[in-house]
Amino acid sequence: MVALLTNQLRFPDPRLADEEGLVAVGGDLSTPRLLLAYRSGIFPWSVNPLTWWSPDPRGVFELEQLHISRSLDRALRQSRFEVTHDKAFREVMKGCAAPAAGRRSTWISPEFIEAYTELHARGHAHSVECWQEGKLAGGIYGLAVGGLFAGESMFYRVSNASKVALVHLARHLRERRFTLFDVQMVTPLTKQLGALEISRGDYLDRLSRAVVAQVTFA
Repeated sequence: MVALLTNQLRFPDPRLADEEGLVAVGGDLSTPRLLLAYRSGIFPWSVNPLTWWSPDPRGVFELEQLHISRSLDRALRQSRFEVTHDKAFREVMKGCAAPAAGRRSTWISPEFIEAYTELHARGHAHSVECWQEGKLAGGIYGLAVGGLFAGESMFYRVSNASKVALVHLARHLRERRFTLFDVQMVTPLTKQLGALEISRGDYLDRLSRAVVAQVTFA
């Protein structure tokens, strides 16, 4: 059965998730609970009700195996965008939450924006931004715990901006010696860039080693 969370700061074993990956319902989006969730291989996905998930299989990027198409490689070489880190975290989240082509709405509610902006203020959540002519063209954000980076969402307003942000993020994580780049589930876009699926068991094994790694994002 899916667990009902109380005020106690704990999660059940993610291996006890139901067939769809749902682990628990309830709790809150406080910084301590969110950090514990990610350390445990669990992430939130909705607010009403607040649900916690650990899907099987799990989507990841192998940092040495990113797929870069010719058009994306050309965009990277031509430096079409100014790329920054942690300069517009809330704006990136709002961009990810906004309606877009083929997407009327997302799971990124105002409650998520507030909770993750607080994580960012405390140094746990980070963003990569792409700018063009001084305007935010796209970006990606996520959460760092030890050598884990949990990518949450990305968006673009200019073609290739989100992909450029992702490539810069992956290169940065590799340079900083991160060992696990989690994207939760593989989508057609992330698959195109090289995301792959691993079992929940393999993910949790890798996670246990990643979260104790002595690395930092900055």
